[in-house]
Amino acid sequence: MGEMKELQTDLAQVIRLALAEQSEDIRLFVARLVRKYRNIDPELAEQMDLCLRTKHNKTRSPLRKVMNPPVSDQTLPIDDESRLSLLKVFKDTADRERPLLSNDLEETLNQLIQERLQTERLAALGLLPTRSAIFVGQPGVGKTVTARWLAAKLKVPLYVLDLTAVMSSLLGRSGSNLRAALDFAKRTPCVLLLDEIDAIAKRRSDDSDIGELKRLVTVILQEVDEWPATGLLLAATNHPELIDTALWRRFDLVIEFKSPDMPAVKEAVKRFLGPDYALFGRWVDILAFAFNGETYSDIERDIQRFRRAVALGSTSDADLIEEFVKSRASTLDHPARIDLAALLAKQTRLSQYTIRDITGVSRDTIRKYAASKPAAPKKTAERKPDK
Repeated sequence: MGEMKELQTDLAQVIRLALAEQSEDIRLFVARLVRKYRNIDPELAEQMDLCLRTKHNKTRSPLRKVMNPPVSDQTLPIDDESRLSLLKVFKDTADRERPLLSNDLEETLNQLIQERLQTERLAALGLLPTRSAIFVGQPGVGKTVTARWLAAKLKVPLYVLDLTAVMSSLLGRSGSNLRAALDFAKRTPCVLLLDEIDAIAKRRSDDSDIGELKRLVTVILQEVDEWPATGLLLAATNHPELIDTALWRRFDLVIEFKSPDMPAVKEAVKRFLGPDYALFGRWVDILAFAFNGETYSDIERDIQRFRRAVALGSTSDADLIEEFVKSRASTLDHPARIDLAALLAKQTRLSQYTIRDITGVSRDTIRKYAASKPAAPKKTAERKPDK
């Protein structure tokens, strides 16, 4: 009885994929069934394997061509009330610059890319590529930038769900908007990013949310389960603790974006300085120390401000860095300020009086610690909270 129920479930899945015209997904699923039924029902497995090996000409009638134009020629779905587009579109070239990634994170993402570039090899083993992943990390650590890079490497567009447009004021419209955006993205190979998914996928046990939001969670659960292998569904969150627990189990992969460590901060400083590296190069170690614990977006914002100020001639690089480091020093604990003072004494021509003014460390202490190598700066948790 159990085997018959399982067979019915597999048959229903094949029918669903066929009606959705997801031919590649059908082939991948049937290849998996061949391996599954090889010992249970060898004759059935052989028939399915024969169907997989048979070449079929892909033809479409003129009527179907008219009724189903390429997605690139179709209008993006919009909210009927606000007339806002539900999706933002990014079409980056394959040579888009690699985001700043840790070694572990880069290895994970490279495997994800290789899986999708070698789907036929996986299909031959009855395997599907990773269809969905959720990015977890605080704002500014590169989640959206990484999604754009992934889409560029896969040579497909990136669609980002615009939650401000999805959340219509009309009761019931939000669910329709969400389905319209997801249905559109499923029609063609692409990467779809559900940014800030915690805004619409909160725990259904949260009594503060209205029924409409709880229905949206159900929609997303269904879509993640049924997402076609021809596309990659990504979600991003800054608040993983808010997300419905059932949703976590649906994603194939959970990828954590951590705050950059010191080597990553230094690399970020160098990259964001760009052509002005020659001017600011002598300050790189100082800046890396001062930026320790910040996100990539924060680092880029301040670096761009430095470059603009120097380009306009409103200040010198030395005065700019001195003022910036002084503001950063006020957020550090005393041991970290000593390390900073020692670094300034060893790597700049600033006088001990100036370094004392910047860091609040006495000249005697500066002389004592400047002779030894400063310790690595401590984590953000040891910084004083911003007021």
